Amino acid sequence: MKKYFILLAFAGLTTQLSAQTKSNANTPPALSAIKEADLRKDIFEIAGDSFRGRRAGTPDEFRAAAWVAQRAQQIGLKPAGDDGTYFQFYNIQRTRTSDNGTFSINGQALNLWKNIWPTTPVDTRLDGNVVWLSSLADTSADIRGKIVALNMVAPKPLPAVGMSLWGFRYISSATRQLSIVFRNKGAAAVILVADDITEGSIAFVGHQYNEGTYVLEGTPSPVRGQRAMPVIIVGKSFGTALQQTGATVKANFAVERFLYPSVNVIAKAEGTLLKDEYVLYSGHHDHDGVGVPVAQDSIWNGADDNASVTVAMLAIGRAWITKPGKRSALFVWHGAEERGLIGSRFYAAHPTVKKESIIAVLNGDMIGRNAPDSAALLGAVAPHRNSTTLVNMALQANTQLTHFKIDSSWDDPKHPENWYFRSDHVPYAQAGIPAIFFTTLLHADYHTPRDEPQRIDIIKLAKMTKWIYGTGWLVSQADQKVAVDK
Repeated sequence: MKKYFILLAFAGLTTQLSAQTKSNANTPPALSAIKEADLRKDIFEIAGDSFRGRRAGTPDEFRAAAWVAQRAQQIGLKPAGDDGTYFQFYNIQRTRTSDNGTFSINGQALNLWKNIWPTTPVDTRLDGNVVWLSSLADTSADIRGKIVALNMVAPKPLPAVGMSLWGFRYISSATRQLSIVFRNKGAAAVILVADDITEGSIAFVGHQYNEGTYVLEGTPSPVRGQRAMPVIIVGKSFGTALQQTGATVKANFAVERFLYPSVNVIAKAEGTLLKDEYVLYSGHHDHDGVGVPVAQDSIWNGADDNASVTVAMLAIGRAWITKPGKRSALFVWHGAEERGLIGSRFYAAHPTVKKESIIAVLNGDMIGRNAPDSAALLGAVAPHRNSTTLVNMALQANTQLTHFKIDSSWDDPKHPENWYFRSDHVPYAQAGIPAIFFTTLLHADYHTPRDEPQRIDIIKLAKMTKWIYGTGWLVSQADQKVAVDK
């Protein structure tokens, strides 16, 4: 009997030790390597004014990429880009309206990008009388081949109340809807006189029109394939001149096209057993650069968007170097995200490791603001979810480590922000790789010069970094690869 109880006790102890060993294996072992001091130091550097907002296709983006690569090297991450480097280069094509364009109403010259804003890059030659329309109802008249002018017409429906960049969305929706109407009626050009909303938002929106459009080299430009019809916004004060009897317009705009290089920064920390399988940590290092001054500040620093994840990935790299996982960690800092997810689209199509070796993508975008106890995980709810297994790992890591209240409402396909499709996990999910998106969501400083490092909640940033790291650790240690939902 005594021997029997000893055997039972031994069996119980073995079970307990086995469970403890499994629990320890699931506990990220290098949380202490993620330090608030490192995050603070790094974000004040990369989001400081000296990097001038890191706009894609500018020397500022390349300086930021070099800074990231140097940091990665310093902490011990190995190069995983092209040709044994930390870099992967690609070209982005920019199409814009030349600054040499001219425009006049009744012989009075207007200043391009100050009084007038061509909304799409279209070669434009206009010289003729204006047909003034008092409303859209006037389009019943024959306006084929005519230069048409009217007051801006509000879009239907209006952008949702409280939606980010509301004025930009208002103007973009209005011009798009009006373009369709007048293109179908054969108008030669449309001149829209700014209303109060347009007038209040045109400085920011006009900067975007000035920059033009960006696509990955070889991708058709968004303005090609359409009948070229100029749509031009003019300041509100010029409406009276356009309504004069016999009003005339002259315009001469030329389209310029350039190829700019952009760059992804790629590094890795090798695993202990399955070195050829990768947990991919994803973020972007670019932002909006130097733009229209707001309160005399013209540098759009992008501290939360997305220097927060740039420095978080470096902190995760330090943790992985301190204690490697079973699988390797791959870090991809994408370029040109703000120009249309260009860097991640390129990497998903041209990975520097075998595509099938990427087990999961953990993407972050804006993780340092808003309430200290809240966060969001996108790609967690159908129809955006492509791996229930990966989602469960993220939820497990949150329960184990960080205890955020998770807001899943932004994963709803009816959510007006369409937030799921606005970050770098999307090309990977479209390629069939398990992918999720960590974020602390939008705030009033989004895409303004006020998104500066001193506004980042460093404590929350550290917690988000640990959550993302902990999720990747579970992926790394799992017995099986993360499954893609059928």
